Amino acid sequence: MGQRKKISAEARKEANKTLYFAKLNNVPTSPRKMRLVADMIRGMEVNKALSILKFSNKEASFRMEKLLKSAIANWETKVEDKAENANLYVSAVYVDSATMLKRLRTAPQGRGYRIRKRSNHVTLYVDTKNTNDNQN
Repeated sequence: MGQRKKISAEARKEANKTLYFAKLNNVPTSPRKMRLVADMIRGMEVNKALSILKFSNKEASFRMEKLLKSAIANWETKVEDKAENANLYVSAVYVDSATMLKRLRTAPQGRGYRIRKRSNHVTLYVDTKNTNDNQN
């Protein structure tokens, strides 16, 4: 690895130490369905988001709930504090499309219809709300 790349990689690693996130790769759900669930909890307080995901009837909400719990656990290990004491919220949720499985379904008159089985990658960031804004 070149010196320039090494310096930028180390700077990126240092910047990631202040971010608290969890990633979920290759989820076998279409990105459009996962974005509906992500939009429900974006910018919300963590405990409220967990309760919304728990009682949501969407299939993608189960995976998102598990990912949010993982992000909270990552925050707790980096900060070495309990999440109940902090004012955590979901700062950002990104849903990107992943690989697509392409299949053929038989159709009338010797034709074949293309079936695209989509999957996605989800990245969820949590952060603390600053309560010292009133002091400034």
